[in-house]
Amino acid sequence: MFSHLERPALARAGWRQLLADFSPLYAANGFIGFMFAATAPVAIILSVGVGGDLSEAELSSWIFGVFFINGLVTILMCWLYRQPLAFFWTIPGTVLVGPALAHLSFPQVIGAFYATGLLMLLLGATGWVKRVMRSVPMPIVMGMVAGVFLRFGLDLVRSLQQDIGIAGPMVLVFIVLTMRPALGRRLPPLIGALLVGAVASVLLGRFNSHALESLQLVQPVLQLPQWSWAAMVELVVPLTITVLVVQNGQGIAVLKAVGHEPPVDSITVACGAGALLSAVVGSVSTCLTGPTNAIITASGERSRHYVAGITTGAFAVVFGLLSPAFTSLMLHAPKTFIMALAGLAMLRVLQSAFMASFKDKFTLGALVAFLVTVADLSLANIGAAFWGLVAGIMVSWLLERHDFG
Repeated sequence: MFSHLERPALARAGWRQLLADFSPLYAANGFIGFMFAATAPVAIILSVGVGGDLSEAELSSWIFGVFFINGLVTILMCWLYRQPLAFFWTIPGTVLVGPALAHLSFPQVIGAFYATGLLMLLLGATGWVKRVMRSVPMPIVMGMVAGVFLRFGLDLVRSLQQDIGIAGPMVLVFIVLTMRPALGRRLPPLIGALLVGAVASVLLGRFNSHALESLQLVQPVLQLPQWSWAAMVELVVPLTITVLVVQNGQGIAVLKAVGHEPPVDSITVACGAGALLSAVVGSVSTCLTGPTNAIITASGERSRHYVAGITTGAFAVVFGLLSPAFTSLMLHAPKTFIMALAGLAMLRVLQSAFMASFKDKFTLGALVAFLVTVADLSLANIGAAFWGLVAGIMVSWLLERHDFG
């Protein structure tokens, strides 16, 4: 079944080759790529998890899974293929879990994570993944994604109204660093917003210093799944589509744009295996990340980009092992700090989702998918994201059939 997977074009790098290809430039790119994942995207996990009444131990285990396991997958794939193949977790999938936890138990959601991993493993092993990526209308998918992400944009606005002392400086620094590309390359806007928000929280006496008192290794919470048809229908199809079409599609496009030829089937198999391992400790599904791969390929020789990917994976492994301390640190931060950081992280993604939804084809279907998802009304105990996809595709099939040609 796995015989058709892409074979590496180059021989695997030994220690001497790794050391020869390594330099401070690639280490810096790898570290910045890691920091992007370790800041605002973590705030999204915490926002979803706290809203779903998960315990601090469960959140710490979730963060351990998405960093430690995906860090190992990143190191392995970069070494095997000598390409920058950085894997983390699906942010749209994480956001999808939020509404699901309102009417599903966490073990039922874990069951959906397992099923998603198995489905991706099957699609990658059989080579069907490319057909799936071609057959699903991207504008309708992105309409659903925009509907899911909208609340983070609204939370950003609310954070400014609720606590201008913390959210205001964060937004201001984000704007300045975005306006000044030279500064933004040295200090990415999201990291700048995080640092300024942390300083503002301390100066205003809004940060609980007890969060800094303990530094301990993680004790993963092993999660037993519960099988629920409602969870399977609501989550497995949207999760699989967001990983393969939205996230992996973006990551593959980023890598191709700088001259790499990412192995699509092998990437899908890696996502399936990573998702299955991550589900054991309660973590959302693995994906090929777009933003981090864009950062680690931003400069340097193409043949040495893989070293930056290995650096990112190594930092992720260490971060995952120390996840209790970082989880506690973020949970003791002001709520508006998390709201603003997550909102800023989603701002460009939300913009891209709207542009992809209403740019050309399937625009009515995308609008219907967006509206149904934003309405957040479940049917048959199945959440709105799934029904948004169904409604969008049905409307386009009936009223925009020419776009399928």
